[in-house]
Amino acid sequence: MSSGDEEDQTGYRLLWILDVQKTPCAREAVLYGAGGSVAAGLLNFLATSRVRRSFDIGFAGFLVTTLGSWFYCRLNNARLRTQRRMIQEGMRNKIVYEGTDVDPNVNPEERRGPSAGLSLDSEPTADVPSSRS
Repeated sequence: MSSGDEEDQTGYRLLWILDVQKTPCAREAVLYGAGGSVAAGLLNFLATSRVRRSFDIGFAGFLVTTLGSWFYCRLNNARLRTQRRMIQEGMRNKIVYEGTDVDPNVNPEERRGPSAGLSLDSEPTADVPSSRS
């Protein structure tokens, strides 16, 4: 194997800890953090002309933007996973219960059939106007 093949298998590690290619939301979070860092540091430098303070604010902007976008992305992915699981479970239940007496999509009146209000011993329950005036 060449060194290029080994690099493809291990992926790109950021600070020798975080595998950016395999960790969900990591790549986007780092890119957003870099953009936030440049924007915060540059705006502060243009406003104050203090290099060290601008660097510190740029670094803080990187941390805040990276962590904020990473948490937002992770929460959004968790919400989507939960919705997907609920939809799959609903589809599975629909397949299992369709056409049975425990089908949750059928009203109780429809389950009993068309002659639900009639019995053999009594007259029909429908209100019929009397012929007396």
